[in-house]
Amino acid sequence: MKLRNILLLVGLMFLIAACAPTPQLRSDRLLQDDSFVSGEEPCVAPCWRGIIPGETSWNDALTVIRDDPTLTSLQTRTDEATKQIGAAWAQKDGDNCCQMFSEDGRTVSFIVAQTTPRTRLGEVIEKHGEPSYIIGDTVSSDQALISVYYPSIPMLIYVFVEGENGQISDRSEVVGFAYLTASLMEELLTTSNLHTWDGFKTFNEYMQSDFELTPMPTAEATPES
Repeated sequence: MKLRNILLLVGLMFLIAACAPTPQLRSDRLLQDDSFVSGEEPCVAPCWRGIIPGETSWNDALTVIRDDPTLTSLQTRTDEATKQIGAAWAQKDGDNCCQMFSEDGRTVSFIVAQTTPRTRLGEVIEKHGEPSYIIGDTVSSDQALISVYYPSIPMLIYVFVEGENGQISDRSEVVGFAYLTASLMEELLTTSNLHTWDGFKTFNEYMQSDFELTPMPTAEATPES
């Protein structure tokens, strides 16, 4: 199921951090990249180092990663039943940071990366405007992670917050991003509980409010008349 693959890829690295004895969402050993705000034509979001979900072939994308001297430890895995492929790699002299996925085994569908906390949420908003939706998870007593949705790009930005009572502000640190195809973004929007972006608030103010966007009912879930 596509959605399951999406959610696994979005959350895998962050959940691994959450399971560590001392989880740390912020690290200087992750991908050193701020191209989601600094990228210039022809490679602006959702283009990463020449790779564009929905356009770039899987083999071409692997070549880009292998040939990049700042990246290392590329590994791939194929599901023989579905032909779906996943790849993961690390920042050179750093930690595992990044994953890529193909639904059909031929074209890149999704890229997700953990980044060093060198960029602020305010810089993202200055570059791309205000996001549409937001959702979050608590990792530890002093760490929470919010996912900020930009459907029209399509892009997710992952932002660190200092626990449940932490303030989401223009100074909040970006700790990751994801680029995906428009069809996968649409699937996320129609199958997820999300809050509409309403400016800078605390983590709890958002998470304790009602969802404005809820999953659309499927034909299977529609009761018979």
